[in-house]
Amino acid sequence: MNHDLNPLSPQVAEEVLIADGPVLLRMTAGIAHLTLNRPESANGMSVELLKAFHEAVMACHGRADLRVLVLRGSGANFCGGGDIHDFASRGEGLPDYLREATAYLQIVSAALIRLEAPVIAGVQGYAAGGGGIGLVCASDFVIATTSARFLTGATRVGMAPDGGSSVTLQRLVGFRRAMDMVLRNPVVSAQDALAMGLISSIVGEDELDAAVAALAAELAAGAPKGLAAAKRLLWNGMGLGVEACLPEEARTVAELARTHDAREGLAAVIERRKPRFTGQ
Repeated sequence: MNHDLNPLSPQVAEEVLIADGPVLLRMTAGIAHLTLNRPESANGMSVELLKAFHEAVMACHGRADLRVLVLRGSGANFCGGGDIHDFASRGEGLPDYLREATAYLQIVSAALIRLEAPVIAGVQGYAAGGGGIGLVCASDFVIATTSARFLTGATRVGMAPDGGSSVTLQRLVGFRRAMDMVLRNPVVSAQDALAMGLISSIVGEDELDAAVAALAAELAAGAPKGLAAAKRLLWNGMGLGVEACLPEEARTVAELARTHDAREGLAAVIERRKPRFTGQ
């Protein structure tokens, strides 16, 4: 291995691209580290975070020296999905707010898929909702800790999956498993996620940083044009058609946000009770 590309090497200078805010971005020896930085809300996605996320991913697209993108969440969880407290505070303006949030999340997910460099997601705690599951599905490699948990969650609050996961999830785990995950919302363990093909590997709780760094260094030492071409062919070979499906996904989320059931679902999660859906 070319040790000059090891992100842990003290000889390599770190370039800080985004130093503070809801998303952080730094780069070392061709390896970009993008971190969701709202640990107090389980890295819950607000429009503010999603705008910053989009800016960070676009910055990665503009780097000719990029070899690998590492995606992490700060704190105890990778990403808990949408920020339900933020959503609930929008009241009647929720549909317009979710339309904007969904658009940014879709753009980010598609941009990760189309990024030439491989994307590694390191997952601890929960990966939930369109944010957490969508980002897991849009990554090329997913390393999770033994205690990591995965939850789609959208229909639990009267909504529908987004972040491209209405397309990507079923292509990764199969139609029947995806239907079960989306309609029944089971909490999926790391072991089950590995068995169904949602993630790449499992490591111990204290081994995630080292495992992600080792894989990033290995990929960074590869032939960048060859890896980029292979990544593109594999995604295209899955027949995802992600971009073609995104407008319908966005329309559905916005329409559901206007329903009483969606508002009831958000309130139930915040109040820690079972929702009382009426079909309205």
